[in-house]
Amino acid sequence: MVLDNQPVLKVNNLVVRYGEGCPHCQENLEKNRCKLCGSVWACNDISLEVYPGEVLGIVGESGSGKSTLMKSIYFDIETTDGDAYLMEYHDGEKNIWESSASQQRLIRNNIMGMVYQNPLLGLRMDYSSASNIAEKIIAAGSRNAGQMTERAEELLNAVEILTSRMNEAPKNFSGGMQQRVQISKALANNPAILLLDEVTTGLDLSVQAKVLDLIRKIKAKYGISILLVSHDLAVIRMLADRTVVMLDGKIIESGLTDQILEDPQHAYTQQLVHSLI
Repeated sequence: MVLDNQPVLKVNNLVVRYGEGCPHCQENLEKNRCKLCGSVWACNDISLEVYPGEVLGIVGESGSGKSTLMKSIYFDIETTDGDAYLMEYHDGEKNIWESSASQQRLIRNNIMGMVYQNPLLGLRMDYSSASNIAEKIIAAGSRNAGQMTERAEELLNAVEILTSRMNEAPKNFSGGMQQRVQISKALANNPAILLLDEVTTGLDLSVQAKVLDLIRKIKAKYGISILLVSHDLAVIRMLADRTVVMLDGKIIESGLTDQILEDPQHAYTQQLVHSLI
């Protein structure tokens, strides 16, 4: 695919460290933990870019730092160091991690959409599906009830949930349906980038396939950029244009998804690919 020059999202040298750190951490890391001071480097000098209309996949085992990266971008986790820029925020010239709390809420509600692995983190389970979508729209400043209802119907249709169930609470839905409501809520305000964190984990294989197919349709319909985190290379292969491989808080390999699948360079990536075959 042809990439526009200006990235939708750019992350430079992200560090998320738990613990004070010491001058000798980098030379004494056992996996991502310093043997001297005990500090954990959940993300260790991570840099990446996501371009318009692109799906960037991030793959790695549990504890590799991929979900920490995602939650840092969405302001769920405080960063230790690094900077990040969004094309839709001050033309990509202002570090979003240095913005005020009110500006971060604006970014969350207008520029980004997040779909968590656990729907409990992304949905109000006692609210109706339509109300969950309306909540996101209200947070962005709209108060027009008719437009909110119309948008809820449009988005629930897009994720293949019957509008006859739009007033039903997600707690009554299956896991796959809850993920689809989460996706519709994340899309409520036409975000520039959609963050998907392990959205198929824990779902039955047939339901996984439906959710993945839905994500492909959403991308085709809305032309949205997507940052997709998964421990499953089969998911990455199906959806991602480019792929970043993480291990112990670091990026160990990156490139076009086809290249990584056909000619993996790092021993860990080779192990991942061979387990997929």
